[in-house]
Amino acid sequence: MSKEEERNQRHKKAMQRKKEHIDGKIAEATIDKGLLVVLTGNGKGKSSSAFGMLARSVGHGLRCGVIQFIKGQWECGEQILFQDNPLVEFHVMNTGFTWETQDREKDIAAAERTWKEAARLLSDEETKVVILDELTYMLTYGYLDKEMVLAALENRPPMQHVVVTGRNAAKELIEIADTVTELGDSKHAFYEGVKVQKGIDY
Repeated sequence: MSKEEERNQRHKKAMQRKKEHIDGKIAEATIDKGLLVVLTGNGKGKSSSAFGMLARSVGHGLRCGVIQFIKGQWECGEQILFQDNPLVEFHVMNTGFTWETQDREKDIAAAERTWKEAARLLSDEETKVVILDELTYMLTYGYLDKEMVLAALENRPPMQHVVVTGRNAAKELIEIADTVTELGDSKHAFYEGVKVQKGIDY
């Protein structure tokens, strides 16, 4: 038997073992429920991942809601794409970044107004997916009451999926989440003096 044939046989046996393992895990997964997904960390791609899930959900015909905290002053591609989609309800805090406003009281008032829309969506059984983009900052900065937010997330309809994005997710949020992904920041063009790029960064 040649080395190539031996390699092919080893590969086949490894893939057979992998398939058995994965098939077993699939068979064990019997719970059907709405998921709370938290995308956090300093790396790029948290909102991009969330909107990827939104696109997937819309593709399946699910009714969705999007609440964007922090952002709003830039013309973001995801808002352009989804804001007129009949399956997507889109709300933006529209104050821009907190380091631009430099007005805590104004930011708190805007966050509270925006949260009312989020709370409504989180109590609506017809809304199957809710994206809470940059919500973590609202808790970190104390713009929203943490216990209020956590209670709304925990008491939402049982089959509703929620995706929360933003850096420095609170430990209490991580504890109640079903899936948590922390994106690392190994390298970023911005820190090398490269401007943010349309379609990649916004």
